[in-house]
Amino acid sequence: MAGPMTDRATSCIITTIFPPTAAIRQFGRMADVQVVVVGDRKTPADWACPGVLFLSADSPDTARFRLAGELPWNHYCRKMLGYLWALQAGAVVLYETDDDNLPLVNWHVPSRSGAFSGVHTDRRYCNIYRAYTSQPIWPRGFPLRLLNGGQSEPITVDAPTPMVVGIWQGLANGDPDVDAIYRLTLNEPCIFRNRGPLVLPAGVICPFNSQNTWFFRDFAALMYLPTTVTFRFTDILRGLVAQPILWATGARLGFTDATVVQERNPHDYLKDFADEVPMYLHTEELVQIAMDRTRPDRSIADNLRAVYSALADARIVATAELRRLEAWLADIADFQ
Repeated sequence: MAGPMTDRATSCIITTIFPPTAAIRQFGRMADVQVVVVGDRKTPADWACPGVLFLSADSPDTARFRLAGELPWNHYCRKMLGYLWALQAGAVVLYETDDDNLPLVNWHVPSRSGAFSGVHTDRRYCNIYRAYTSQPIWPRGFPLRLLNGGQSEPITVDAPTPMVVGIWQGLANGDPDVDAIYRLTLNEPCIFRNRGPLVLPAGVICPFNSQNTWFFRDFAALMYLPTTVTFRFTDILRGLVAQPILWATGARLGFTDATVVQERNPHDYLKDFADEVPMYLHTEELVQIAMDRTRPDRSIADNLRAVYSALADARIVATAELRRLEAWLADIADFQ
């Protein structure tokens, strides 16, 4: 059952098919964060955890959303029902993570604006992990053909300047979010060094995921998780689409020191690899489409429509994506 409405400014949204994990219990003990767990058909029917609001597969608290009737079952995209619940409850910051990421003592909500250090590069793609470790490691979704092309060069950082950051991606220690190729070959754990937040300039792309990520309310429409791609592609596609639209608003994407440690749930790496193949076949194409179709004189919603329409034309997503996107945007509009 769902709990009472909340006026807490930060909502933490997680989806799970497991009983309450140590990570969920730890987030549930945070006094200033409303934790929302979204269930699916595989989630235990008696799921409950102190301090956590549970939205079951048949919860009346999500059934009224237009999107609810459009989403497939047993898919990570059902997490979006938690985003919508948090928005209608008044959340100012929407934080998302997974059920195997435990918060570290430095976990906090980053600032939306301030003086931040920016990355300086003339390349379109930046492997931000290189700024925090010397290990040969890359974020899931980074173009494979670019891994050996200058990726050993140090990242240059500019002096702090005032910026607005619409989305923050926190790093994850231990078993960070990397692809199956890394896990099937190197598979070394990683502890990122602390160096403070870094912000990417407009025009520079780095894949970001849904593992340890903050969205500010006015950018919540960019949280749309595409429903017609694989589990390992959905959050990466979302993040690649989001970045050009962020630039069009004058906001940026930032990265923080690791604020969680991942104790990874069991995975079949070959299955993960199969799910990631479409991601790597289409990453650079979809980034070019997103950059070409985004206009600064359009709203975030209209830019999303334009980009996803082009992605459907390119058969990167199915045409059903457009109907589901419209349901999402209609629900979002109810809370803005």
